[in-house]
Amino acid sequence: MYVIDRRLNPGGKSLVNRQRFLRRARSLVQRAVRDSLKDRSIKDIDQEGEVSIVRKGVQEPTLHRTSSGGNREHILPGNKEYVEGDTIPRPPAGEGGGGSEAGTGEGEDEFRFVLTREEFLDLFLEDLELPDLAKRRLTGGNAYTLRRAGYTMSGSPASLSVGRTMRNAMSRRIALKRPKSEEIKRLEEEIARLEAQGADTDKIAGLREERDRLELRRRLISYIDPIDLRYRRYEQHPKPIAQAVMFCLMDVSGSMSEHMKDLAKRFYALLHLFLTRCYRHVDVVFIRHTDRAQEVDEQTFFYSRETGGTLVSSALEKMLEVVKDRYHPEDWNIYVAQASDGDNMASDNPTSISLMQDGIVPISQYVAYLEVGREEDPMAGGTLASQSELWQAYEAVTAPEGRFVMRKVHHRREIYPVFRELFQRRGMGVTQR
Repeated sequence: MYVIDRRLNPGGKSLVNRQRFLRRARSLVQRAVRDSLKDRSIKDIDQEGEVSIVRKGVQEPTLHRTSSGGNREHILPGNKEYVEGDTIPRPPAGEGGGGSEAGTGEGEDEFRFVLTREEFLDLFLEDLELPDLAKRRLTGGNAYTLRRAGYTMSGSPASLSVGRTMRNAMSRRIALKRPKSEEIKRLEEEIARLEAQGADTDKIAGLREERDRLELRRRLISYIDPIDLRYRRYEQHPKPIAQAVMFCLMDVSGSMSEHMKDLAKRFYALLHLFLTRCYRHVDVVFIRHTDRAQEVDEQTFFYSRETGGTLVSSALEKMLEVVKDRYHPEDWNIYVAQASDGDNMASDNPTSISLMQDGIVPISQYVAYLEVGREEDPMAGGTLASQSELWQAYEAVTAPEGRFVMRKVHHRREIYPVFRELFQRRGMGVTQR
């Protein structure tokens, strides 16, 4: 049996094949995207990148000849054992090369391919169970505005620059010495005066010849030429958007498990994703703390292990120091995201409340406190979980409506409600609770 594909070969067929592959291997690709988040930088979370899935999961059914059964005729090269008419015994099943499969053996081959920025972002957001409206908002393009960019020699009549056109015309007339109407009028008056006096006809003829030459030159050198036209030119430029800084504060004491840190990282990733849609320049500052706080890089922030007690005020004080040194509130839009399991020394709570209410909230556009817990915590035994010390302390913080929010999450699917108010607040006309 022969299968012949007679379909047309359009230039965009690879896009259709790619989308069909993503639909077929969607569960594997989603798992790969979820796993790749652990190795991605927060700043690069929405960039295209390479992911790997097991080759076994992308195999398609194929047509091939069976290694057993059926009658076959072969033309074989000459040999010393058989002559024409001899019967060749069939090899036992499993022997020979017909029944082997590539990729079998120890381990599994990986199929690696590159996801575009839109594909990666769509799969990442789908993992968080975002509605389509939020996806379109996050994956939308940048906004542009028209800005003056000099002049051009062609364009719409509505964009004609009269002043620049007249200036070019005047410059051209002066350079080419186009006769003025006053010169011709003066010659005509002189000719009329001489004719009235009965002057020499040769002189009058000379003046008439000069007048005719000036009139011809005046007609040849137009007052406005197409080469003089200038139209206002416009170019698209991104809307001028202020710069922002995102402070990531996290408790890294021994009580914070890897699951809690993964929830925090997803929280920070979405917040950074939101900010990069609203601001052209976004700085990220990582501050971790136990009983003391320090500013670190992203790798150390998420993966370095620390032991010790918990003093939340140390992180808040460190953030205010960084703001004072590098990010003046008049020049920067400040966003704060704090993640913790809720543990804090009781004696430190009044200090933390004061720093948050009087120091951080007044200079920030948005402050979000995310309390992360173990995945099995919520309603584990059918009873409501007790409030943590830090949660109870932050409940006493007074701030303008929508400026300071607190949420609890135990699973990654619960993260999006934390951002719902944040995303809808801009341009959606939704009042925050």
